[in-house]
Amino acid sequence: MYVIGVTGGVGSGKSALLQYLKDNCSCRILLADEAAHEVEKPGGAIYRELTQLLEEAKKNALLSAAEENGAAVSEDAPVLNSDGTICAKTMAALIFADKALLEKVNSLVHPAVWDYVKEAVADERKAGKVRYFFLEAALLIECGYRAMVDEMWYIYCNEAVRRQRLKDSRGYSDEKIDSIMASQLSEEEFRAGTDYVIDNSGSLEDAFAQIDRRLCGIGEV
Repeated sequence: MYVIGVTGGVGSGKSALLQYLKDNCSCRILLADEAAHEVEKPGGAIYRELTQLLEEAKKNALLSAAEENGAAVSEDAPVLNSDGTICAKTMAALIFADKALLEKVNSLVHPAVWDYVKEAVADERKAGKVRYFFLEAALLIECGYRAMVDEMWYIYCNEAVRRQRLKDSRGYSDEKIDSIMASQLSEEEFRAGTDYVIDNSGSLEDAFAQIDRRLCGIGEV
């Protein structure tokens, strides 16, 4: 089994290309966001510790708000939803107001996701049913996944196309797009940290052809 990391900036069209891979080759596809959801859900590897961290952060935020006469997070904002899952909205509000909390959350999530992915790869190798394992995330390079995969793909798309896609599909404003893009690696950094570039600036058919050529190069028949 050959393990391939798939990364790229926001709006580069990774989802459509992953769907093509799912439909056309023998593979398992794992999104890092899905792995994070698994380790954070009730019974997950970091659920209890993350819940305690967020509860404490909420208390501190409320105390700080009382002292400063301002509200970073509402007193009735739930840390947990009615089904016991962590409330993403509350967690986002707490993290947005406290960079130190973001670092603490990341220090829990990233190692747990690494272990989850490593176990998933091992399970697929043992099962021996698929030829490829594709791991997708925007932060594969930053989080060191180059050491876990056989090769890394960069889904490139020129900025103008990415911006228009984000406006059309997600309704993002220019300001939001600017903020997200500024937080991600530059094109030069993506290219330097990956092995193969797929240009998804044009038609999907052209991008699919680039995928097919690469898979042929590593043994797809």
